[in-house]
Amino acid sequence: MFRKEKAMPKGIVMRFEEFSTKFVQQVGKKEGAISPVMINSASFGYGDSETGEGIFDGSVKKPLYSRMGNPTSGQLEQILAQMDGGIGCVATSSGMGATAMATISLLKSGDEIVSVGGLFGGTYSYFSETLTRFGISTRFFDVDELEVIEAAITDKTKILFLESVGNPNMRLPDIKKIAAIANKFGVVLMVDNTCTPLSVAPIALGADIIVYSTTKIITGNASSLGGAVVFRAIKEGEDKFKTQRYAEVHPFIKKMGAMALIANAKKRALRDFGMSANGFGSYLTMLGLETLPIRMDRIVGSVEKVALALNAAGFTINHPCLSGHPHHERYKSQFSQGCGTLLTIDMGNKEAAFAFLNRSKLITITANIGDSRTLGLHMGSTIYRDFDDVTKEFLGITPGLIRISIGLENPDDIIEDFITARGL
Repeated sequence: MFRKEKAMPKGIVMRFEEFSTKFVQQVGKKEGAISPVMINSASFGYGDSETGEGIFDGSVKKPLYSRMGNPTSGQLEQILAQMDGGIGCVATSSGMGATAMATISLLKSGDEIVSVGGLFGGTYSYFSETLTRFGISTRFFDVDELEVIEAAITDKTKILFLESVGNPNMRLPDIKKIAAIANKFGVVLMVDNTCTPLSVAPIALGADIIVYSTTKIITGNASSLGGAVVFRAIKEGEDKFKTQRYAEVHPFIKKMGAMALIANAKKRALRDFGMSANGFGSYLTMLGLETLPIRMDRIVGSVEKVALALNAAGFTINHPCLSGHPHHERYKSQFSQGCGTLLTIDMGNKEAAFAFLNRSKLITITANIGDSRTLGLHMGSTIYRDFDDVTKEFLGITPGLIRISIGLENPDDIIEDFITARGL
């Protein structure tokens, strides 16, 4: 392993090593078929009417219908919930499906979201365009505007939303401080942890709900579209979900107790909107999950090596491992196991960015991130092409910005390829 290990803060577990054992043991079987059993049936026979009634009222734990859950997806859900210390998880058809399910299950017309930090373009559009059509508003703030964020929370605020790493602005939130704000006002903290599974443990830092696009680094090979939402348990005694702010969840708390958020998500969103995972997709995701700790460990080391080398070679690089990044100290103290696969390069203008991407021999030009291969995309002409200049500036989208997702290739080969592709 070429990466120089960082000094780990006291109490931090080496999660990559811990889960190297857990994942392969949880995915595989000791008897019979070792590979996960793939159940791709859309529906399930109940056997008799009494069992059917029990399945629908929740007293019988058997498959109801694949829109409400699939046994193969169920195995994936158990593993992801354990990974993040949640009480349960719901797999979805995509990452945006996960964000939609997690938010819609809690929101109604008139409610508000406070969004913190950089945002993936699809999430920004969902908040700023789609949800507004249903009477749900969102206000957007930088990760360091903590006092302004506090002032923005009202009685109508239901969700405080952030990405563990700004995609693609590479700004890092102080998750503990933002969680303290959420708890102070009794508001749900929802964290998109797509870029940093294992590297960041949001529930341990105070988050209530975690969303993932499992399409990305969790699967890691572009074979399966998917998402997942991990929920913490409802606590005994006082809990923000028991306040009037979340009155719609109370019937589920009364019936399901600690598991209420799972039932709420399935009944309030999954059942009616149908963003359900399929068995084959969940099977492929589990195959990728087996090697996630090894891939994450290698890639976060490669990202640092590439960022430092390219910065020294005169590229305009944005990554918090660089001493000039505004969150460099936060990166060293709170992101001790890296911040995912991403870095950005600013080539100054679209023409130079296109030339660089087209000359590279290693980059796959695509909108995906977190793959085994190194990926790249010019942001302004693709994902953010329809955004106005003010929004682009807030999200860190400049005319020459290229988002790079580092893969499993030899980092020295990546560095050499990028320097050659620059053509200077």
